[in-house]
Amino acid sequence: MNDLKTDHTNAAWHARRQAATPRGVGVMGDFFIDHAKNAEFWDIEGRRFIDFAGGIAVLNTGHVHPKVQAAIAAQLQRFTHSCYQVVPYAEYVTLAERINALVPVAGPAKTAFFSTGAEAVENAIKIARSATGRSGVIAFGAAFHGRSLFSVALTGKVVPYKVGFGPFPPEIYHVPFPAEGASLAETQKAMEQVFKCDIEPSRVAAIIFEPVQGEGGFNPISREAAQWLRALCDQHGILLIADEVQTGYGRTGKLFAMEHFGVQPDLMTMAKSLAGGTTLSAVSGRQAVMDAPAPGGLGGTYAGHPLAVAAAHAVLDVMAEEKLPERAQVLGDKLVAHLKAQQARRPRIRDVRGLGAMVACEFTDVSGAPDADLTKAVQTAALRRGLLLLTCGVYGNVIRFLFPLTIEDTVFDEALGILDAALAEALG
Repeated sequence: MNDLKTDHTNAAWHARRQAATPRGVGVMGDFFIDHAKNAEFWDIEGRRFIDFAGGIAVLNTGHVHPKVQAAIAAQLQRFTHSCYQVVPYAEYVTLAERINALVPVAGPAKTAFFSTGAEAVENAIKIARSATGRSGVIAFGAAFHGRSLFSVALTGKVVPYKVGFGPFPPEIYHVPFPAEGASLAETQKAMEQVFKCDIEPSRVAAIIFEPVQGEGGFNPISREAAQWLRALCDQHGILLIADEVQTGYGRTGKLFAMEHFGVQPDLMTMAKSLAGGTTLSAVSGRQAVMDAPAPGGLGGTYAGHPLAVAAAHAVLDVMAEEKLPERAQVLGDKLVAHLKAQQARRPRIRDVRGLGAMVACEFTDVSGAPDADLTKAVQTAALRRGLLLLTCGVYGNVIRFLFPLTIEDTVFDEALGILDAALAEALG
């Protein structure tokens, strides 16, 4: 029953949410969305917000893009579900063909579709294990790969993702992430230690990494480290998996972040902005690797859902027609310059970093230690003024910017003004 006409306040729905849903589903806002358009949304009480969260990087093409909306509406008139593994449909195949031609993977590529980013990650590991006959997997500290049991085991952050959920699947190992500006030697030493003390390289199926860590703090991998990983995998017959769930689809100034590093992975995962706000994920990879699992080993009831596939075709059209990767670079450069100007006046802004429009601002206290409270104060001050921001980082002291790449210049400039006011309030 839809009670929106009788219960129309945020407070009423907040109370009902607390009574009806478990506390483990954490919710940041105490307001409820009513409708949205591009980079703006309005809550059920009529308040307007500028969206710099994008559903956590899902809305690179904005809320309710007309072409995405039209594609879903047209598909809705034809059929909504058949289960691709039972009754296939041509659009799944043509979407795979389009993605195969775009992914930075060596040689002929193949693509399989799933529903969520975590599902894509788990299937990438299944494919890697099938292709290599090995079981071990190496991931990185501060990584985020999802909330399902195997993907959360790959995730390199305990609170809140792992607390109370163990034991986790075996033969997963973590080493420090070789971020840009960090010491690659530390990662190399840790990797050597894993190979000496935990698992021999010949039993490692895959190394999985985010080209830019998302939840971990928007830390780009260094180009040198990406190339070292490729060489290490080639040396030992290990498959390299790039998790592009958050970095893909124009966010970093390229369609895929791996295009920045001169390195081709064996497998790639993607989701989030792949389908413009609908539920779709994918694994793409080298043909020989992707063909390793036997028929029936991959798939899912809703995997490659027809409505989401239609939306994904429209997203690729919009990416090309509106040149969104190029726009991401322009907007990212503008935001970085703006934040660096603030940093020059406010030393508690410790770092401004990013790739394209995947930008982060890190805060510390006067001693230089991570300051989650200050970060939260900036986020709260911005939200009070109508700008939605997200935090991230192992210490919760980083604000990440995930605005739609379709955002109008006037709305983007308005958001920067609100951000300045929030920084002035929180930092003085």
